[in-house]
Amino acid sequence: MPNIKSQKKRVLTNEKSRVENKAIRSEIRRAIKHAKHAKSEGAADAQTKITHAVCLIDKGLKKGILKDNKAAREKSRLMSA
Repeated sequence: MPNIKSQKKRVLTNEKSRVENKAIRSEIRRAIKHAKHAKSEGAADAQTKITHAVCLIDKGLKKGILKDNKAAREKSRLMSA
């Protein structure tokens, strides 16, 4: 544990952002999973689920949770698979 006051604050903010990033990351994974499942079964709402997943991927990319190449790869796989 740090002794300096600003570093103590930094530990708290890092933990807060880690928890938020983890939640967004799991939401992205869940959306991708649902989109792939809907597409493989040929569900009627498959396109809306894919669109939602792509939107979440872009949101994660903008927030810095996903790297550029991973986001592009996931979107490509959703569109083609």
